Amino acid sequence: MELLVVIAIIGVLVGLLLPAVQAAREAARRMSCSNNFKQIGLAMHNYHSAYNQLPTHLGGTRDELYKDIRAATHQGNNLMLSGLVGLLPFMESQTRWEQISNPLLVDIDGDGTGDKRFAAMGPNPSCEPFANRSGDNFANTLGAYTPFTTEVPTLRCPSDPGRGLPGLSRTNYAISLGDNGRRVMGLIRTASDGRTFDSSTLDGAKFARAHGRGFFIPTQKAAFRDVLDGLSNTIAMAEINTDLGDLDITTQPNQQGDGNANSPNACVGIADRDPNRPRFWLNTGPYDQDFRRRGSCYAAGGPFNAVVTTTGPPNSALCVTYFNRSDVGHLPPSSRHQGGCHVLMGDGAVKFITDSIESGNQDAAPASSGQPSVYGLWGSLGTRAGKEPIEGFND
Repeated sequence: MELLVVIAIIGVLVGLLLPAVQAAREAARRMSCSNNFKQIGLAMHNYHSAYNQLPTHLGGTRDELYKDIRAATHQGNNLMLSGLVGLLPFMESQTRWEQISNPLLVDIDGDGTGDKRFAAMGPNPSCEPFANRSGDNFANTLGAYTPFTTEVPTLRCPSDPGRGLPGLSRTNYAISLGDNGRRVMGLIRTASDGRTFDSSTLDGAKFARAHGRGFFIPTQKAAFRDVLDGLSNTIAMAEINTDLGDLDITTQPNQQGDGNANSPNACVGIADRDPNRPRFWLNTGPYDQDFRRRGSCYAAGGPFNAVVTTTGPPNSALCVTYFNRSDVGHLPPSSRHQGGCHVLMGDGAVKFITDSIESGNQDAAPASSGQPSVYGLWGSLGTRAGKEPIEGFND
């Protein structure tokens, strides 16, 4: 009888101990994730000290002789590199940066001789062959370019279980474009009258400045001096989950609307969610391509790989109204930590933001230049020059 009592007591103690051990392990992983983000913040500040600006998001090379970004012979990357690429030499990845910034000769067939010569700054990391794991285009472009297809340890959160395909060089940290997700694919579009609003043109630059309200502005030069709200009050980067292929609403994008679904609530229909699992979509929808999965490639500057917006609150649904140039994108941060995610402020501080942060009117369309954020404290933290009061956040 006494033995049974002892066994029962031991069983109860083990039952109490295991959750505590799991909680301690997650606390350690969360601390490690925060430390990674601090290293990224330090790299960002060192970059700014060296060049007096932030690394350009959607930068790189554009070769006018090879405009088809899906062609195997394309030599440039079509200005599709994320801002994370420029930070590599400042976070102990100098060797990788030297491979990227110089022409690279790659041995594809394993015979010891160079078969493919990549131009400096590499190929387009988010072109269509990224989804083709076996075709010749993939072998001749991104698949053979190891600087873009191997992970950077500093860019991975230890709480995220995503490994390997369909991602190649996953990242759990993404740059912030603020509280307006319009034209998140580089702020480029073709108007109905045939005009092209490209950020390299005067009209495009004006559009980018008007709608790019965040710490980073795609294809545009940005610096600390542009952050009029203060570095400690502005989110520079935020954490994201990487896709596991399970239809998670935070890692696979949904498409809603015809370009008029500008608000986070209008963009994501509840009917698209699994009624038995509201954190998952019912089906893959139009975006069942590997290269459009969340966090699949750190080097890719497209909206799903390494970009967040402060429209919907953390861990809300990932959604766009169009993929082709992404008319409106709601790209909230997310994490595998309980109840929220990490964000990196402009001054290098790392903070944990809860899912319940005050996020204003989720039925409203994003504000434009000169207007306060409509997404409450959450949206205000994303704007660099919104002049909104941010009370109590740094207390």
